[in-house]
Amino acid sequence: MSNPLFPVSEQASVLLLGRVDGKPFRTEVTLLPETRIIEWQGQQVETLVSQYVAYLGGRIEEVAYDLYAQDDDGAVWYFGEDVFNFKDGFIADTHGTWIAGRDGPAAMIMPADPQVGDVYRPENIPGFVFEEVTVKAVARTLDGPLGPVEGGLVIEELHMDNTTEGKTFGPGYGEFFTAGGGDVEALALAVPTDALSEPTPAELVTLEGAAADVFNAAQSREWSAARDTLKRMTAAWETVRAGEVPARLGPQMNAALDALADAVHRREAPKARQAAIDVARWSLDLQLRHRPVTEIDLARFDLWTAQLLVDAAAGDAAAVNGDFFSLDYIRDRIHQTLAEADRTRLNLELEELNGAVGDEDLAAAADAAQRVRETLAGLNPAS
Repeated sequence: MSNPLFPVSEQASVLLLGRVDGKPFRTEVTLLPETRIIEWQGQQVETLVSQYVAYLGGRIEEVAYDLYAQDDDGAVWYFGEDVFNFKDGFIADTHGTWIAGRDGPAAMIMPADPQVGDVYRPENIPGFVFEEVTVKAVARTLDGPLGPVEGGLVIEELHMDNTTEGKTFGPGYGEFFTAGGGDVEALALAVPTDALSEPTPAELVTLEGAAADVFNAAQSREWSAARDTLKRMTAAWETVRAGEVPARLGPQMNAALDALADAVHRREAPKARQAAIDVARWSLDLQLRHRPVTEIDLARFDLWTAQLLVDAAAGDAAAVNGDFFSLDYIRDRIHQTLAEADRTRLNLELEELNGAVGDEDLAAAADAAQRVRETLAGLNPAS
């Protein structure tokens, strides 16, 4: 796709952050390697598949597989989405799912050359799904992850329930900022747009590895070791943040390290382990500028197995179920990058984990999650 305001084919991974219903909101958008054929108006249209995974308050909230294609004039068309809405770790419904040709027409989601006053409908199946967009401004300068971004588009989006959202789109980024009803979601990082050719800074590697050390030290109540490790982490972060850090990621790492320091000081193992996971996750987000997306996703996968261990220890069956779904959706991003033998082995381990989670046998789920972590340690995905 060549449309700069909707560069789905060019963005391997996008991270958006914000607040929804007063809780932290995180979205990971990933271009999947496979395409999907949609039959529409007597034609077979090859569409790109973009995976959207949203977390609210650290828990899986919504997953969508969005289908896009671009016409010869440069406009991007929306061919539908498979939607899974979650509640308390389980799929509650699939409201919002629609596929062009089966449920209604495809719809333009981004014109080739949008102008002020343009009106278009990215979703247009009345009574089922509906969005109407009005272009409010073009050629705006936006506050980007690493500085000003020229050529921004500002729209207002009308929904089927008569509510509206304001959105901006940035060249090279796509959807940039969304606000409506007090909720806010903003782009934090996108690659390859924000990628760097330099190797990963050693300090970011230190933060990730040291977070794992604190995670283990807190479990065994080795607080002296945890405090020493925390000092190394603090020093590493001071070095990192003295350089160029995406604007929306720096405060997140600050908060996570503060939470970790407080939990270690109070010797509160569950909170320390949770904060260690959070620090590792923000470190991985920052490393996304330097490392292949597949490596980052594999490491994120490992973090969700760690999260499952924490939730199983807390006796939270609903959270454990949601953790498994998070693992399952990240598997969609990485499975084609693994060797067949590794893919088969990982799938078998996940089947065992799924069985334990389904039985609400949290001890067995924790054991299975630990085996998954051991399997992951031996995997090397292709870039």
